[in-house]
Amino acid sequence: MYSYLIKIRSNSKNIMTTELATTQKKEDEWDLVIKKGITEKNYWKDLWVFRELFYILSWRDIKVRYKQTVIGASWSIIRPLLTTIVFTFAFSHIAKLKNPGTAPYALMVYAGMMPWQFFSNALSEASNSLIGNSNLITKIYFPRMIIPASSVITSLVDFGISFLILIVMMAFYRFMPVWQIFWLPVFTLLSFACAFGVGLYLTALNVKYRDFRYIIPFIVQFGLYVTPVGFSSSAVPEKWRLLYSLNPMVGVIDGFRYCLLGDPMQWESFEISIIVTILFLWLGIYYFRKMEKSFADNI
Repeated sequence: MYSYLIKIRSNSKNIMTTELATTQKKEDEWDLVIKKGITEKNYWKDLWVFRELFYILSWRDIKVRYKQTVIGASWSIIRPLLTTIVFTFAFSHIAKLKNPGTAPYALMVYAGMMPWQFFSNALSEASNSLIGNSNLITKIYFPRMIIPASSVITSLVDFGISFLILIVMMAFYRFMPVWQIFWLPVFTLLSFACAFGVGLYLTALNVKYRDFRYIIPFIVQFGLYVTPVGFSSSAVPEKWRLLYSLNPMVGVIDGFRYCLLGDPMQWESFEISIIVTILFLWLGIYYFRKMEKSFADNI
């Protein structure tokens, strides 16, 4: 158990500084002093110090998401399944597109739907996370990055449920997973980094410019149609392939289909996705840290 004592004092230059004295009751005693210049130096260490807050916020978001709902966690099953049915009918039966691999078209769509559903959910939840926790932000100090990070982690629960449905679908179609499935954690980590980086940037923008909460759903909806969820990347003409690959989720979705279904892998798209994801992650962290000092005032 820890007890916290917050003291605010004024020095000779009338500059307010804050001291947070933390006492561990049972074992050793130590003080964490937070004042001008120290938070920048110890920010990443504070993420570990406040890890219990991260666990609490993540667990709270999981419970709140399905609290007082009619069918609870079944929403994590119904949404991707319905979308898969619609996309399979539209692209396979109407547009007459084919899967370049050996898996049934419905499996191809669902394998692409899983990472996209995780990305879109994480992006939507993270972008509104600071606004939803405004009371917490204005009262106590902690690294604000914990809040959008907990929202992205929460979306992994829906991803896990969706993966169980994929196993059921594979059993139904009698399709055995390929050996490349051992590479799946790599592409999952890449999708997490992409969602976290973009989410941090949009979160900071949403705090300063409130009309971004109306733009974000449009971005998610538009992204669904420029991402190879209902079709294979091989259907994109070669002259547009480079521009199309600037969407980082293109390489992620191709990677999921490669790991789960053995579909042909577009390695150039994957390399571009890594570069763009790292760029988004750096940009998101940089802009979030730059705007973090003004969050309490703007909220």
